[in-house]
Amino acid sequence: MTKHHPYVGRPDYQFWRKEPGVAEPSLFDPVGQPSFLIDPKVKVVTAGSCFAQHVARYLAKTGFNFLVTERPHPLLTESVANKLNYGLFSARYGNIYTTRQLRQLLERAYGSFKPVDGAWQRQDARWVDPFRPQVLPGGYVSPLEVELDRELHLAAVRHAIEDMNVFVFTLGLTESWLDSRDGAVYPLAPGVAGGVYDENIHAFCNFDIEDVAADLQWSLDFIRSRNPSVKFILTVSPVPLNATALDRHVAVSTAYSKAVLRVAAERICNANDMCDYFPSYEIITSPITRGAYFEDDAREIRPEGVHHVMSLFLKHYAGMQTGTSKPASRETPNKVPGRIEQAEALMQALCDEEAIDNI
Repeated sequence: MTKHHPYVGRPDYQFWRKEPGVAEPSLFDPVGQPSFLIDPKVKVVTAGSCFAQHVARYLAKTGFNFLVTERPHPLLTESVANKLNYGLFSARYGNIYTTRQLRQLLERAYGSFKPVDGAWQRQDARWVDPFRPQVLPGGYVSPLEVELDRELHLAAVRHAIEDMNVFVFTLGLTESWLDSRDGAVYPLAPGVAGGVYDENIHAFCNFDIEDVAADLQWSLDFIRSRNPSVKFILTVSPVPLNATALDRHVAVSTAYSKAVLRVAAERICNANDMCDYFPSYEIITSPITRGAYFEDDAREIRPEGVHHVMSLFLKHYAGMQTGTSKPASRETPNKVPGRIEQAEALMQALCDEEAIDNI
């Protein structure tokens, strides 16, 4: 029998008005069927923008084998190690906002790219690594110390790449600053957290869909050349841009960046086996959640939002039922008991972009 129209008989999740989350946002579940499952014992590496840190912390907190390959000296206390950003990332690469950064990190780790500029000096005369300028809050005493620590860091990156079973990468931005002499891309503009901005050397770049997709595909291919069985999960950060270098409203630049990243992620997932897209962006920003997962600054993500995202991740990829918390109303004060402590313990997010506000 011929269908009256092609939507007849389709599952409820394909129809907006049949989504239970419209009536009860905590029931919103747009994940779908994953290509693979994740045993909590397998080694998971995360990287990407600020939101990737939330993913890492949550996985570690819920018993997943969050692989950390760059560890502190045994004599350092846990509190000191945390302040030095050990354990916040699988290796201390800091935030990797763009796919070009990811590609160049791999190239630097395996010796095919050595940037011209290897160290930036701060106003306090300390030195930082241009490619992770805030990972060591106190800075380094000399460019040599930067280089020596970088060698240890890149060895830890290689260890993570070759030993992981699952790689979760969160795409964050398209805007970036680079060195026009060799194309080296930085997580922050020179001068924000170290170095000196020179308009004759440093250039602004806003990557388009072709750039993002090409760099991401190169990175996946490179990783699988070293680790053929690795599985990938791509997601897009829901955190808006903190600032834009373009002469337009930051909200417009945010919309462009997220659109490009979302389309690139879709293209790459469709082109690669064992590579899934996870809808973190959609869960947080959907009209269904009515903006309740954003803090009062309309940018940072509330712990309830992280919990909703990660409870669905655990449900679909590990078969773990944690339940989602009901979003707080935007019309009433957000007074979740212990929320500040919860956020501090769960996230400890280092966001390089926020350094722009301190200038």
